[in-house]
Amino acid sequence: MKKALMIGLSVLAIGSTVPAFAEDGHFDRRGDRIDARLDNRGDRINDRLDAKGDRIENRLDARGDRINNRLDAASAKARAEGKTNLADHLDRKGNRIENHLDNKGNRIEARLDRRGDRVERRLDHRGDRINRRLDRRDNRHG
Repeated sequence: MKKALMIGLSVLAIGSTVPAFAEDGHFDRRGDRIDARLDNRGDRINDRLDAKGDRIENRLDARGDRINNRLDAASAKARAEGKTNLADHLDRKGNRIENHLDNKGNRIEARLDRRGDRVERRLDHRGDRINRRLDRRDNRHG
């Protein structure tokens, strides 16, 4: 008897609180809060990945410039000594290395962009699923 009374009272308490949550758009506000939180999280992750890509890009650019400047100096020295074939070879080598590092930086940045897009898409889908579930719950109780 005591168990049946407790179960009955708990069902009554749950039954009376659900309509209180359903009125005044409780589930809509909750869905909006969750959606905003997921959007902020996606933005933070995307900003962090962009900053990482920029740091890597700057580091590779600086490395390419150092190598190219060193090879340009060697090329100028070779030209001064009359070794034009060596100077041309060093110029081509510096340009080739700089292009390789630029392409490497572009590939890394593109990979990080794809990763950020994947994270944002996953968080958007998660937010959409939560909103649909809360809308169904709101429609049942509202």
